[in-house]
Amino acid sequence: MERRAVVHGQEDPRVVALHRAVTRLRRELAGYRAHLTDRGIAEDELAAVDAMLRAGEPDVARLRHSLLLIAGAIGSVSALSEALGEVRNAVELFGRPAR
Repeated sequence: MERRAVVHGQEDPRVVALHRAVTRLRRELAGYRAHLTDRGIAEDELAAVDAMLRAGEPDVARLRHSLLLIAGAIGSVSALSEALGEVRNAVELFGRPAR
């Protein structure tokens, strides 16, 4: 099933939600000053998701892969858990990848 990033002349609400969540997590990650070994991985993947969103509707499998990398890079940092959860919830709006 083909999904489009634009619905009736407006942006797809899933894309908008994911963009907001990614922007929030990027901002909170930038403000988190403690050392994170894999911070660069999280930042790179957040940038990749943002680029996918700007290019049009992202590939669901790639989104899920990016989410796993971001979650693994951030680990269990409680200060970032709410923003990470928002990204996860926004990715879930896209459903499962096509088989």
